[in-house]
Amino acid sequence: MAKLLAFAGSARKDSINKKLITVAAQGATDAGAEVTLIDLADYPMPLFDQDLESAEGLPPKARELKQLMIEHDGFMIASPEYNSAFSPLLKNALDWISRAESNEEPPLAAFRGKTAALMATAPGALGGIRGLVFLRMLLGNIGVHVIPQQHAVPNGFTVFAEDGSMTDEKHKQAVQNLAKSLTEFSDKLNKD
Repeated sequence: MAKLLAFAGSARKDSINKKLITVAAQGATDAGAEVTLIDLADYPMPLFDQDLESAEGLPPKARELKQLMIEHDGFMIASPEYNSAFSPLLKNALDWISRAESNEEPPLAAFRGKTAALMATAPGALGGIRGLVFLRMLLGNIGVHVIPQQHAVPNGFTVFAEDGSMTDEKHKQAVQNLAKSLTEFSDKLNKD
């Protein structure tokens, strides 16, 4: 059974990407995955700074998040788009987690051989798709197997009900299918 970590690249309380990842998490659970849904707001960390790392090591919350990532087979990420790229919050978290804490730790221990599915939603007509290009590239460069399918939900302020459920059935089905694809791919990769 695939063990997946699901999160949005946003700390905003009413983030539409947090709503989106919740829909995806349910889709993965329905497909048989064990899903841990987290909020990056619960893992505050300073901006990556090598001098700070040298003086104090990995911040405690970065260490916690890194351990969670190590313990999971893959990741579902709903990423907001910031000026055609992914969020600084997500980039900073990935930068901290990429750091080895000892000479014995394998490089990129939290990422190599993991799987990922990417999705986005945004208020505009493109749904945040431009930011996924850079996120896919970064994850691929650090050893994550990002599945080819991805999904962007346009007009994100209009597709969620007050309770966070998705009102657009077409997009809901696409997001849940994406989660199912990641679950199946993770299962196959872990059996080999």
